[in-house]
This record gives sequence, structure tokens and C-alpha cells, in this order.
Amino acid sequence: MTHAIVQKVWNFCTTLRDDGVGYGDYLEQLTYLIFLKMADEYSRPPYNRDVGVPAGYGWADLRSPKGAALEVHYIDTLRELAKRPGMLGQIFTKSQNKIQDPAKLARLIALVDETDWVTLGADVKGDIYEGLLERNAEDTKSGAGQYFTPRALIRAMVECAAPDPGRTIADPACGTGGFFLAAYDYLTARPMDRDQKAFLKHHTFFGNEIVAGTRRLALMNMFLHNIGEMVGDSPISPADALVAPSAETYDYVLANPPFGKKSSMTFTNDEGEAEGELTYNRQDFWATTSNKQLNFVQHIRAMLKTTGRAAVVVPDNVLFEGGAGETIRRKLLQMTDLHTILRLPTGIFYAQGVKANVIFFDNRPASKEPQTCEVWFYDYRTNVHHTLKKKPLAYANLAEFVRLYNPANRHDRAATWSEDTPEGRWRAYTREDLLVRDKASLDLFWLKDKSLTDLDNLPEPDDLAEEIIENLEAGLGSLRSVLASLRPAG
Repeated sequence: MTHAIVQKVWNFCTTLRDDGVGYGDYLEQLTYLIFLKMADEYSRPPYNRDVGVPAGYGWADLRSPKGAALEVHYIDTLRELAKRPGMLGQIFTKSQNKIQDPAKLARLIALVDETDWVTLGADVKGDIYEGLLERNAEDTKSGAGQYFTPRALIRAMVECAAPDPGRTIADPACGTGGFFLAAYDYLTARPMDRDQKAFLKHHTFFGNEIVAGTRRLALMNMFLHNIGEMVGDSPISPADALVAPSAETYDYVLANPPFGKKSSMTFTNDEGEAEGELTYNRQDFWATTSNKQLNFVQHIRAMLKTTGRAAVVVPDNVLFEGGAGETIRRKLLQMTDLHTILRLPTGIFYAQGVKANVIFFDNRPASKEPQTCEVWFYDYRTNVHHTLKKKPLAYANLAEFVRLYNPANRHDRAATWSEDTPEGRWRAYTREDLLVRDKASLDLFWLKDKSLTDLDNLPEPDDLAEEIIENLEAGLGSLRSVLASLRPAG
């Protein structure tokens, strides 16, 4: 059933593509219409809820007009709903009509009208929307993939974090909400009492997302999974998480902060010309830097309760960069229990060529004693080849890592590497081993890259070709960004 609805809804996109409506724009219009349709369903028996939609701007008011009158009323509806408080207003913030043909807009309204969305199970609605988000992320030209973390990786990170019911979960750069939904699925698969279920719906998840369109998709994704209320406060803030310390601390932080070495924000002078990159001067940070990944690592540590746990995707430079990077790594080893690092392969993110890792650390109360005893590394990069289309990352690829991580008792672990078993991907290093390395580098690997010495172990030609194409596309994308930044304003 889920697949059939996704296919039907997505097939209509091919019609709109001829009018220049891209995947992202189409998904936004679907979000507006599905939200309004569900609001209409909730306002009727047996629910009879106050959904916050003002008279004259509901679903029934969209079904009647035709032609130019429909287009005008739809634009008025988007503008009016953007003024509303709470989640309703956040869904419609900066909303615009991207479907210029009123006849096709009417067809899309009729398509959404065919389904009783409220009666669908939360898992079905969520799977439908997640399917649409993934298809949107696959459109490399739109750039939507930068907000979409592979769901297999998210699931593995959540299973390792093993969140408990009645605890808070935050993501300071939540994109389309993937970590929240995976944590929700993890928790609902376990026994919970009534209070824990209510806490899960209303008080568990907190996020930041500064891009209005992405925030809208995340809120809709959460709402379809039965998280939050139409008239309630938005669980996702539009504020830049790095500007100031978090007002609250949380039990878990699960995140894949945006990549790119420098901050995307700049200072401007009175003439609007860029003068320099934004550096966050936070008293609670260990080091001042314009490297936003290093800032996110510091911010996430500060967000945690003294018993909090974090799992964070970071690019390679966080593990070896000098200066502020070295300071932050030494502080992590001293003040937190940085217990696990997962080396990820290339070819798994929609932003091609990314070399990333997941760092897992637990916060600790202030102490003079070092809190990290040893760091366990799992190398799932060396001699591993993935591509987005033909060989995408699957949860089964990370199942061994989750097993060896041992979420039930991570203090009871056994190595898979030794002099006698050199192919083992799981290996521990003491804090002392790491501190004596140049710049306290955590960029560690011990397996031999067979592609450098054994031609029989090269990837299949098709895989190599796809990887080359992906890297070329990534290079072209970077070049376009550089050229765009060099163009004069206006």
C-alpha cells in the first residue's frame, strides 16, 4: 500500500517537470496540501479538533475554485497560514505556489483528496513521506541530498545510542528529521507505558534547522509520524544553533552537521560586501574557530546533560586538523568518554567524495581525572566500495559494527584485530597511545588497502565508473559554487 501511494503521488511529478517544477518544489507543494487535508480530517468527527486553520482557508475552500480563481486563493491561503503560530505557521513559513498551471494544481489537490491520511497508520504515512524525501535527495541537481543522511547509517547510530523512553533527544542541524524518526521507530518498538508514550509525542525531540524549506519537510515528516500537534509549539527552531549556548541540556544528541570546512555565514559592511567569515565567540567553547564542524562538536558536547550521550557524523579533518582541532580532541579525551569511532566509506552520501566518521562520546561531570580510557575504532572504509545507485549502503553492512559495539554493555568488548588476525576491523587504542600521536590525531587505520597492491581486488568496472562519475559531478558542483561566489553582486 505504501509503495502504491508513493508511486502514484510521485508519478504526477513527471507531469509537472515539463512545467519546470523540480522535485523539491513538488515535495513542498505536497507538504502544504497533505497538511491541510489532514487538518480538515482532524476538524471533523470523531476528532473535532481545533486545528488552527482560519475560516475560509481550509481544505474545502481549495476544492471549489477553478482556473485563475484557484491559483489566487491558493496563494492567499499560503500567505495567511504563514502568519499562524506554532507548527502550523512553521510549515507554511516562506511558502510559495510553484505550480503555475491551475489545472495541474487542481489535479494535485484531487490526488491528495483521494486518501484519508489520518486513518493511515503513523508508520504508513511516515514511510510514504520518507520515500518521497529519499527520491528528492537522489536528485543531485537540487542539492537536497546534503540534508539527507543515509537511513542505514542513522539506524545503526540510533541502535548504538540505545535511547531510553522518557529521555530527550536533540539534533542541532536536523535536516529533514531522519535521526528523530529513527529514534521514534526504535522507541515505539519497545514497551512503553502511557506517560512514556505521551512524553515521546510531545517532549522528546528538539532540533534546529535554519533553512526554512528543509525545516518544513522535517516538521511534516515528524507530524506524519505522530510527533507533535498542529496547534502546538514547533519542536524545531529556525535559529542558528551555534550562535548561543543551548537553553536546555539533553540526554542524547544524534546529528550529522553540515559539511564544508568554513562557516557558511559571513560578516558584511554597510555596502553589503562580505568582509569575513563568522567566528562564534562562545565562552563555553574550548577553542575559537571558523571551522563549523569543530564548532558543532563543541556545541553538541555543551548541549549534553552530564550523563548525556552523543553520536555525531564528522568529516576526516575533525580527526587530524591542527590548531583548534587538536585542542578540541585533547579536551574530548580529557572531559568526555570518547569511546568509539566508526570510519565510513566513500560513496554513501549524496554529496560525493565525502570522507566521514561517526564519533561516539558520553559526557561526564567535571573532574580532574581523564574520562576516556580507550577508544575503539571500526574501519569500515578500507577495501569497502559503495555507490549510491548500484551498491548503496544497507543496514546489513553495519550490522557487524553494531554487534561489536555491544549497545547492551559497551564496556564488554572483544577485539577482532591482532597480529594473528590482521584483517579484523575492530581495534582499541588507549588514551595514552592517542595523546602521543602528532596533534593527538584520531585518524587511524591499520588494514592494508588491497587496491594498491592486488589488482584482483579492484572494484567492478561499473562500480568504478559510477564512482568516477559521482566524483566528477561533485567536482563540478564545487567549481560552480566557487564561480558563483566570484560573481559580483547584482
